[in-house]
Amino acid sequence: MSEFSRIIGHRQTPLPGLLRPPDAEARDWVARMAPAQTRAPKGVFRYASQQEANADWERWQADAITAGPKP
Repeated sequence: MSEFSRIIGHRQTPLPGLLRPPDAEARDWVARMAPAQTRAPKGVFRYASQQEANADWERWQADAITAGPKP
């Protein structure tokens, strides 16, 4: 056994709530959020300035809001 393989102290169980399976409410939330889309075009975009990038992002957001939810 290596000198680095020693165990110091006792094993501690994780505190409740830190590692646990999701409850029904969390699973429902994930199911509701799964079909949500950003509606931003995918890809790599190169901009000359941050202002141009922000303008595109704001336009995509406005288009998504005015289009409403997808059925």
